[in-house]
Parts: sequence; structure tokens; C-alpha cells
Amino acid sequence: MSANLIQRSLEDATRPSVRLTLRFDWSLLAAVGGLVTCSLVVIDGATQNAVAGSPHYYTVRQAGACAVGAVLMILVSRIDYSRLREWKYGIYALMLGPIVLVLALGGLTRGSKRWISFPFFQYQPSEIGKLLLVLSISAFVVDRSRRLRERETTTRTMLLALVPAMLVFLQPDLGSGLVYLGIALMVLFVAGTSYRHFLGLFALAGVALALVLAVAPAVGVSVIKPYQLARLTAFLHPSQNPASQGYQQAQSEIAIGAGQRTGRGQTNDTQTRLNFLPDNHTDFVFAVVGERFGFVGASLVLSLFALLIWRGLRILTLAKNLYGTLVAGGIVAMLLFQVIVNAGMTVGVMPITGVPLPLMSYGPSSVLTTFLAAGILQSIYVQGREAAANKGRISVLG
Repeated sequence: MSANLIQRSLEDATRPSVRLTLRFDWSLLAAVGGLVTCSLVVIDGATQNAVAGSPHYYTVRQAGACAVGAVLMILVSRIDYSRLREWKYGIYALMLGPIVLVLALGGLTRGSKRWISFPFFQYQPSEIGKLLLVLSISAFVVDRSRRLRERETTTRTMLLALVPAMLVFLQPDLGSGLVYLGIALMVLFVAGTSYRHFLGLFALAGVALALVLAVAPAVGVSVIKPYQLARLTAFLHPSQNPASQGYQQAQSEIAIGAGQRTGRGQTNDTQTRLNFLPDNHTDFVFAVVGERFGFVGASLVLSLFALLIWRGLRILTLAKNLYGTLVAGGIVAMLLFQVIVNAGMTVGVMPITGVPLPLMSYGPSSVLTTFLAAGILQSIYVQGREAAANKGRISVLG
């Protein structure tokens, strides 16, 4: 009798009506929807005169990417994310292959090889590579979960992230390469790696930075290109070269400062409308928000990001297994790093590295990657809730 009762209870727990209520984290969905709405409004206003005869050119393409992304998010949320762990080698190869391909065949745009051009959009492998790295590196760490205290585990994990990061650096795309390393550090941290390993990694990073920025140039070796070094150091002394290396940051700060409390609106936003602010729909979209909508608008956008990050951290704690916990942690690191760097560079406290603002900056590759990441978070949330519900039901009946 009790066995039949348990069986019926388990069947009840998996009925569509029950599963429907657990299908989405609605707060996460609200954050994604809010950011998409803000993005379309801001991009539409910033690019009215960007393409002659087509005032909504970028808006339509961004909306199309968001629509496709929303469908992918729903589909991904319904899969068993744990199965992805079995495909870690294929996922890692799928990440590296296109990055190598873009170095060999990608078109040169403004001195960089980052995209593969298709008829209707440009595909940027380094963007989707961030998410693929999260999925693959989390699986590698789970496989060595009993050996997390060993230096070999930390070394292997960082090397797995360093290989694609170095390839992305060569494009050159310094910002995305740093995101790859940040993901690896977060996965190790969530897994419980010893703090001594992190101290060793930070010490090595400091030595490497000194070699690249000081020792190598002193002996006539240029590891990074002069314009990259100028952009990295311009934020420290923005007034020294306001017309060259410091131009973008100076114009961004002017735009944000001019917005004051409630913004200048669409007719008085001279920095954006007169194109003083470069890349106003991509890297510096947050500066457009600051000028047009002021402190109120910027606070709204940052609040939506805070909600997105909070839900990611919450889902991390609800995961049904270690793999889900690490994947959620890696996704949080991917999003948080980009938000901090992008918003920081627009207000002059971080160097300009070309990192997009997730779901806000124009770019189909970035948008689709973020929607896929949200779908995986939803999958972790749903399965975590279902596992907890089934466990609780069995405990009560037992």
C-alpha cells in the first residue's frame, strides 16, 4: 500500500500542471525582459541617423536577435543540462575551432579579426565561446572534484581557460580574453579550491603583467600593440591625450555627466545625437543611457543587472548537483565581469577593453549567448526545484 502511494505521489510531482509552475524563474525572466526593452529603446534613439534611409536598421536586427534568443532560451530551459557534462570534449573543441577559424579566415575590421561575416549578421565566436567554456570547464572540475586541493587540478583548469584566452588575445580582443580567465577563477572558487592556489595565481598574474608592461618594452619586445597599451593606460591620465587615446573615455564621461538626474532626453542629447560619443550603440551604450535618461535611467539598468546576478547566485544554491552549481557560478562570473568592466570604462574607472554590456549592447552574438546562458540557468532552476520537491515528498511519505 505504501509503495503504491509513493509511486502515485511521484507521478503527481511530474505532471504537466506541476512542472508548469516550476518551469521558469520569473524574476530572472523579468530581468532579461527588462534589459531587452531598455536595449531596444536606447539603441533605437542612438542610431536614428546611423544608416541613411533606415532609421531603425540596428533596432530591427537587435529585436530579431532577441526574438531568436528568447526561443532558444525556452528550448534550452527544457533540456537536462547534466547531459552536457558528457559532451565536455566536444563542447571544448566546438569552442576552440571557430576561434582558430576566425584568426585564419575572419575579415579584418578596425585592425581586429573577431568576426565571420554572414549575409545578415556577423558571427563572433569569442562570445559564444564564453558560455561553451563555462560548460566544458565545469565538467572537467567535476571530474576532479575529489582532487580539488591538488595544485595539478588548479593548473589544468587554468590552462584549459588560458588556451582560448590567448587565441582571443591574438584577434586582438583583450576584454573577452580576460572574461575567459575570470570564468575559470569563479568556477574554481565555487568548487572550493584552496585560497593558497588563488594567491599563487594572482602572484603569477602580477609577474606576467610586469613582464608584459615593463620588462618586455624595455628590451625592445612588444607583447601587446602600442594602441592597446595606450587604451589600457589612458584612463589613468585621461587629460593628457583627450583628442586621441583618451577621447572615447572623455566623451563618455561628458555624456554621463550631462545627463544629471533625469537625463537630457532625445532632442538635447548632443553627445549621442551629434556622434561625439563613438560606438554609442555597442561598447558605450551605457553612456547613452546616462545622457538620455540620467541617474534614474542608469540606476534602473544597473538594478536590472543586479536582479539578474542575484537570481544567478540564487540558482547556484538550488542546483541539484555540483555540475549545475559550477555552471551557474561560471555564468554569473561571465555576466558580472562584463557589467563591471563595461560600466566602469564608461565612467572612467576601468580601461577601455571593448567588452559589451550583456543584452544592452548591439550585437547578435552577444545577445544570443546571454539568452542561451539564461536558458541554462532556467534549466538548473527547474530541475533543482523538481529534485527538491520530489525529495521532500518522499521524506514525508517515508
